[in-house]
Amino acid sequence: MATQEIEEKPSEAMPATASQIKKETRDEVLSRHRKEIAQLQNKEIELKKAAAKGSKAEQKAKKKQVEEKISQLSTELKEKHSKELASLGYSSSSNGNEKSDLDNLVKAIAGVSFTNQPENFKVSKGAKKRGKRAQQEVERERRIQEEQSNLVSDRMIENDKLKAKLEPLGLTVNEIKPDGHCLYRAIENQLAVLSGGSSPYTYQDLRNMVAAYMREHASEFLPFFLSENMMEGDSDNSLAERFEHYCKEVECTSAWGGQLELGALIHCLRRPIMIYSGSFPDVEMGKEYKSDGGTDSSNGSILLSYHKHAFGLGEHYNSVVPNLIR
Repeated sequence: MATQEIEEKPSEAMPATASQIKKETRDEVLSRHRKEIAQLQNKEIELKKAAAKGSKAEQKAKKKQVEEKISQLSTELKEKHSKELASLGYSSSSNGNEKSDLDNLVKAIAGVSFTNQPENFKVSKGAKKRGKRAQQEVERERRIQEEQSNLVSDRMIENDKLKAKLEPLGLTVNEIKPDGHCLYRAIENQLAVLSGGSSPYTYQDLRNMVAAYMREHASEFLPFFLSENMMEGDSDNSLAERFEHYCKEVECTSAWGGQLELGALIHCLRRPIMIYSGSFPDVEMGKEYKSDGGTDSSNGSILLSYHKHAFGLGEHYNSVVPNLIR
């Protein structure tokens, strides 16, 4: 029965019993510890992501709750690991020396016994190598966690600044799937909003249009393309081939869209594009297609938001819509 299976499955939050620990080898216990630490780090990141929503007051309250929750879980996990390591013969430093604790952890991860050793005990070369690798692994995980924490912080700052720009305009961000097609999907969403129904073009239609326009107006795009892709010894033929390859990627892959593609989209759709950002000054492109008077949303402008810190994989575009539409 389902209930019986649930009862028999040990909870991830509960410490392993002595009998369970005995069934694991030393290396298995240490490997599980590393996984549990990584899981807690990932949980912290997810909680911080969830806390980065709502008003500033709500975010502040959520952030405090997250910090308290993570602190509690971290303390419980450390106590659990200490008990399990003690059952294997490891002991932590009792003088409060953090470096000694870290050294002990590194040695434990490397599989080096460090209890009850005489002062003249000589560590083998293999043990030294394992210790060095373990030290490097601990440092690597520390850097990854630090970068992830910074990423969350940068994203929150960027989102706060963007929200402060959009709220007075009665606008908000409509999240777009981050799959490489985000620029085209965001514009597809904008066209649906502007038409009051469905978009006349899919994101793939927009890709095809951009590639065709760039090929047809190659002389306008090549200077910008070459400024970023010029290589010593290039011939006219090789440049033409590389530009064609670039257009083919726009057309047939999920290659991320940028400045060149935005320039083509403006002319293909004959609409201005306004790009809001929490990290850079706002940019308006295609003013020649902007009708006189009215707001951006009333004169057919496409409204996008550019996010530098949305995801670790790179930049991202979202659609910007009136608050009531989202």
